[in-house]
Amino acid sequence: MVVSQKVLDALKQIGLNLYERKLWVALLSKGTSTAGELSSLAKVPHSRTYDVLETLADKGFVIVQSTKPIKYVAVIPKEAFERAKKKLREDTKVKIDRMERVEKSSEMKELEKVYKKGFKTVESAELTGSLKGKKALEEKLESSFKNAKRNISILTTRSGLLELQKNHTDNLKKAAERGVKIRIAVPFGKERIPELEELGKYAEVKNIPEKDISGRFFVFDDAHALMALTDEEVHPEEHLSFWTQSEHVSNKVLGPMFKFLWKNIK
Repeated sequence: MVVSQKVLDALKQIGLNLYERKLWVALLSKGTSTAGELSSLAKVPHSRTYDVLETLADKGFVIVQSTKPIKYVAVIPKEAFERAKKKLREDTKVKIDRMERVEKSSEMKELEKVYKKGFKTVESAELTGSLKGKKALEEKLESSFKNAKRNISILTTRSGLLELQKNHTDNLKKAAERGVKIRIAVPFGKERIPELEELGKYAEVKNIPEKDISGRFFVFDDAHALMALTDEEVHPEEHLSFWTQSEHVSNKVLGPMFKFLWKNIK
């Protein structure tokens, strides 16, 4: 049975590669079959069929029968998805547990030493780049909030403030508890802003005239900066931002700019 391209695309989205998709669909149409039959039906090279079917079995989409010749049984799609999700959860938990153990180990301290030693030899120009997509910006912000030690200065917009409250309240709270001074400049006029009630617990917030300035940038410890380069209305995947660990940009350009603005806000 031939399925639509839409179905194949959906299977691709859940992580099945081309050969896995072809063989599983072919097996669904047969119910049970040998590797040779499936290779011909799905037009997958015979040399690859066995290992791909083993992978499908490992993921929960196929059952292997210990017969001669070996036969493969298709798992009902809904059950296959449930098996695959369960396996994914188990594998993810194992990996997270391993990572947490390494984080607490002496090996992590050794890795930190290697990084710090190498960091000293890197030119600031090399620690500069662009971030494509909203997700990349949010991940970089999360990391920067977690690593801030002294101060965080934020110039943002009304919708940017909402995203901060939605995605980073916990990070800002923990930073404040570490003694990090957090300042947020945002235009909101005389409007009552619910987000301020939560963020105001951990940061000092000032209202700036929207007609004078509207943009988004972040400065961390006067040494690390992030700036949005595109309008907020663009598609999340088209969002572009700039990051740098240049002290010149952070301490001589964006930092003083924020301090001047902060000082002159009424």
